[in-house]
Amino acid sequence: MSSGTNTRLDHLVVAAHTLEQGLSYVKKQLGVTLPYGGEHPKMGTHNHLARIGNDIFLEIIAINPAVGHLERPRWFNLDDRRMQQSLKECPRLISWVVNTGDLGSLLEGAHCSFGTPEPISRGELSWHFALPADGRILGGGFLPYLIQWHVDSHPAGRMAEVGLRLKSLTLYHNNPMWLLGMLTSIGADRLVEVKGASGAEPQSIRAVFDTPLGEVELSSL
Repeated sequence: MSSGTNTRLDHLVVAAHTLEQGLSYVKKQLGVTLPYGGEHPKMGTHNHLARIGNDIFLEIIAINPAVGHLERPRWFNLDDRRMQQSLKECPRLISWVVNTGDLGSLLEGAHCSFGTPEPISRGELSWHFALPADGRILGGGFLPYLIQWHVDSHPAGRMAEVGLRLKSLTLYHNNPMWLLGMLTSIGADRLVEVKGASGAEPQSIRAVFDTPLGEVELSSL
């Protein structure tokens, strides 16, 4: 893994009301089926995963209905009633994640709060994930979550190849200079393209993929 605070794009997150709904959405939009990943007991969620580039993957995540009450809010704002109402209508791209070899140093240099590092595990995988106490999406999804893997090689290398490749990730934001400043403070400004939002290009996160169906865009809208 990378050392120091070297920041890399780690994965993109598509949230769904249920995993089955999320799988159907991705199959329709991208023409592929993502294999099952596993469960996150601490967060009460489960996921499907596939590789979309060198050490980058796509995640479909949803609340695990087999898990009861949690002592803390789930990540990605999944406990929020309005979020779940929106996801019932349609799954969507809601956030992105970057990784680093030194999460503590990255958080110390950040120009805003990205949360507190917490240990998380899924099967044989373990990592630290910076989480806000209320489980909110950072900056409405425009700021990434931060992760530090505790593995010898990135887990994407062991994920299935389903014919997807990420071509670009673009953030259309109402205050692009503010967003660039926050991203620069964690070394993530070079990982995405930031543009100003407008009437023709409303505020949104947009990822473009090469897929079996051709070039396809997923959006947070």
